[in-house]
Amino acid sequence: MKKRAIARAAALAAGLAVASFGASANKAVVPASHVILVHGAWADGSSWSKVIPLLTAKGLDVTAVQLPLTSLADDAATVKRAIALESGPVVLVGHSYGGAVITEAGNDEKVSALVYVAAFAPDKGQSAGSLSASVQPPPMAAEVRPDPNGFLKLTQKGIFEDFAQDVSAREKGVLFAAQAPTSVKSLGGNITEAAWHQKPSWYIVAGNDRAIPPTLEATMAKTIGATTKTIQASHVVMLSHPDEVAATILQAAGK
Repeated sequence: MKKRAIARAAALAAGLAVASFGASANKAVVPASHVILVHGAWADGSSWSKVIPLLTAKGLDVTAVQLPLTSLADDAATVKRAIALESGPVVLVGHSYGGAVITEAGNDEKVSALVYVAAFAPDKGQSAGSLSASVQPPPMAAEVRPDPNGFLKLTQKGIFEDFAQDVSAREKGVLFAAQAPTSVKSLGGNITEAAWHQKPSWYIVAGNDRAIPPTLEATMAKTIGATTKTIQASHVVMLSHPDEVAATILQAAGK
């Protein structure tokens, strides 16, 4: 009897652990007709230029926001304004630092799902910066340059060899010229409530990422219980593999 009781208790504990870990992945998919795309640090809305036509061709209403990259609060407020303009369920998609932004802004009741694309997925009290500091620095870290006002830029080498090594030379040149300096207040902003606890989540791991270690991406995906796909790509996977990224977003939108 004692052995059976212990076995039942162990089974119950295991079941609760699985239920807790898989909570995000097991939430029902809500069909959505709106998608808001959130770029990361050193970038702008054009990061999604190849993905947008693929989503609109499937009938989705798409908005690519332009973050000020001045603080996490400012950036999340930008996304919240975009959500407020939509009439129905919205899928939030975040790349890189944009993952922290959708984690903070995604608690809105209109948000039906979260998609992290080679992105940070912090928990309450964490930031993109603290997650990055929890592991060995990736190659791109050596190519970050601060200015006197607390904004960071990437060197040409950082863009060409570590940020976007698998896109064309022309695309690399555009990314370098158009990069948006990013405040340390954005990267260091702590999450107040992590939306992924309540929303179903998807995660794309970039297997050749030199900006965020792929092992860290895989750990974050597992932590949030996301439906996960690995693509052998650079950090800007949405530019080098737009079809696969769009397919994941469509899945999150119930398409």
